[in-house]
Amino acid sequence: MRSRALLPVTVCAAFVMAVSACASSKTVSGGSPASSGAKAVSKGKIGVILPDTKSSARWANDDAPLLTAAFKQAGVSYDIQNAQGDATQMQTIADQMITSGVTVLVITNLDSGSGKAIETKAAANGVATIDYDRLTLGGSAQYYVSFDNVAVGKLQGQGLVNCLQAQGAKKPVVAELNGSPTDNNATLFAQGYNSVLDPLYANGTLVKGPNQSVPNWDNQQAGTIFEQMLTAQPNIGGVLSANDGLGGAVIAILSKNHRNGKVPVTGQDATVSGLQDILAGDQCMTVYKAVKKEASAAAELAVALDKGQKPAAPNQTYDPVGKRQVPSVLLTPEAITKSNIKEVIGDGYVTRAQLCTGAYAALCTAAGL
Repeated sequence: MRSRALLPVTVCAAFVMAVSACASSKTVSGGSPASSGAKAVSKGKIGVILPDTKSSARWANDDAPLLTAAFKQAGVSYDIQNAQGDATQMQTIADQMITSGVTVLVITNLDSGSGKAIETKAAANGVATIDYDRLTLGGSAQYYVSFDNVAVGKLQGQGLVNCLQAQGAKKPVVAELNGSPTDNNATLFAQGYNSVLDPLYANGTLVKGPNQSVPNWDNQQAGTIFEQMLTAQPNIGGVLSANDGLGGAVIAILSKNHRNGKVPVTGQDATVSGLQDILAGDQCMTVYKAVKKEASAAAELAVALDKGQKPAAPNQTYDPVGKRQVPSVLLTPEAITKSNIKEVIGDGYVTRAQLCTGAYAALCTAAGL
């Protein structure tokens, strides 16, 4: 997972438009609401295919409703569907959308091979494509919208180091639970956190423990993998977990062994469950990626393409497989610990009512939320 498959160019100020959240759905379709004063007219319909609902709650709870709100605000027709982790199903959905007359296709690929096939067929039918959150290596998307994913990994690596130092741990064994090997983002996260951890392994500050990727970001498999890690190396003192779902699986195994709260665990996505684990002291940090800004940027590009415009993008990302620079919008992630959870609430990504339920109410009060 140390591949340098993708090096994002320095992030410039991203262009985004604010949108308001609405109810989530796995498949969302909408007509083109009337809008006044539009200088450019929508040519067709925008299709969006999200990857799954298992790897992270964000795809159904955040991305779908935020994209829906943005398209409604722009007055364009849209169709948002979820492939439910099935690359063949994603290709089927893409074929149906292309046949139905979409002018723009926004995809979060499940792997670069199937993503490339979708983008090739779209191009052959005159449909513009945008890579959303994950770059399709060797693909042909006109734009790429994501976060600086190496920076995400660096925040995770430094977050784990900070938590271990706060515990006063001496030469702790660190296990790494990486994301899916077919997800280029997982490679970039690992590049980021290994840039922090590898020097500390080399000088003996940390001890490199088991390191394994989790197919398809599957949380159930993550639990099995980590249990095997812990059985083989019971003295694991810290876990670099690539997202909150994997982190939750790790915490469940640690809890089973009465070690939750004693072994720092990282995460990503600032999910409600991940933030609750932070409040409980079972997870030491997560990485917040403002999905509202990501969805807004993707929607703005898609709407412009649908109207026949050629929008500018502030960044370029090199695709080493396709050997091309992809116009990009790369947003800045933020590390979240118990001390600044209120920033996620203040941004409207998670509400206090969602977070501070049941036993977490008292923990929220204690944390000043």
